[in-house]
Amino acid sequence: MTATADLAVTVWPGIEARLLRTGAEDYADYRAAGGYQRVDASDGLLSQIDLSGVLGRGGAAFPLAVKLKTVRDNGREAGGAVVVANGEEGEPASIKDRWLLRNRPHLVLDGLRLAAQMVSAERAHVYVSDRFAADSVRSALAELDDEVLGGLSIDVLTVAAGYVAGEESAAVRALNGGPAKPTDKPPRPFEEGVGGLPTIVSNVETLALIPFIARHGAEAFRQQGTSASPGTFLATITGAGRPAALYEIPHGLPFADLLEFHGVPADQVAGVLMGGYFAGLLNRDVLDITLDHESLRRLDSGLGCGAITILTDDCPLAVAAAVMSYFDRENAGQCGSCFNGTAAMSAVTEALRDGVATGEDLARLERWSVVLRGRGACATLDAATNVAASLLSAFPQVVERHLNNDCETCRAGAYKALRPYEIEAVL
Repeated sequence: MTATADLAVTVWPGIEARLLRTGAEDYADYRAAGGYQRVDASDGLLSQIDLSGVLGRGGAAFPLAVKLKTVRDNGREAGGAVVVANGEEGEPASIKDRWLLRNRPHLVLDGLRLAAQMVSAERAHVYVSDRFAADSVRSALAELDDEVLGGLSIDVLTVAAGYVAGEESAAVRALNGGPAKPTDKPPRPFEEGVGGLPTIVSNVETLALIPFIARHGAEAFRQQGTSASPGTFLATITGAGRPAALYEIPHGLPFADLLEFHGVPADQVAGVLMGGYFAGLLNRDVLDITLDHESLRRLDSGLGCGAITILTDDCPLAVAAAVMSYFDRENAGQCGSCFNGTAAMSAVTEALRDGVATGEDLARLERWSVVLRGRGACATLDAATNVAASLLSAFPQVVERHLNNDCETCRAGAYKALRPYEIEAVL
């Protein structure tokens, strides 16, 4: 659809764009395309959201309608509710949220407005770490008046980028004046969030889907995707020695078709890093899957934020070591299990990469990948255990070669990166 020197941005052939478009969009463009329509029947829209089956695009794939209903009901008891558009995008290998905020801020703000209406919120926040996204949203807000917003107050908070900063309780903590670090649960934001009120923290891509449903209905939304994974989603594609790309694709698309479209021969693929860093590694079994939640769940993986790194020439174990080292540096430093666990797993994977690990080291890594799961205040430790467990299950022969210091790929120069497959595109 459009491209820069750094990032190709394309809608899958044969489908109508819902999220991507050519060039940046201003207020006049968005209104001319039917944006900011008045929707008085909030219960009716919430019913359509429910029927659409839209799942959150931030990583957890939680049903949006359930979030909205819970905050609406809790807000009635608490005397108010708050809505947060989460665009912090802590996954370095993802760029979809930054693209939307920089290029389609009105689409996101319209979705935020409609979400606020459905839960009867008078306050909303856009939470970001990218200053260009923040500037774009502030410029878009300056174009709006009270007639469009209906009394809704929206502000923008910019925080320092970090893997944990995008976690929903970290967003709430930052908006309440604290550091952008996760908090213990309960309470969860839907119970007590910004200003002590029930709060829905929703990914910006998720919010950007609401105007389409408001305008066209649940049935139209379900015309793309699968019954369990309806609609289109934004996939950030990196790796394989090719420029990064952002594609809008339907759920259920065969991964092999995406490879061909992206220009990567299937016989060159060793595997993928799925869901940004969170969902871990998959081997060549990925060639036979379709890109939807149910198919990836069967492989003990997931779409996560929709970021997919294709591995061809890079050794999967070296990639795992780089990601694990990132988790070691980026954890919040608040939970001993995470602080110590990520450091320990990082040390073993780096020793494996360098051919100096022992069988005892490997046994410890396997045990940690199981016993440390679910112990942190946020999902960082779970992400690290996912990487460790998937490495051991998907690439046992690669691990064995490293135990014997016999990996020709790493011997020629192992993959190392502070922020693996980071995208710094100029959008």
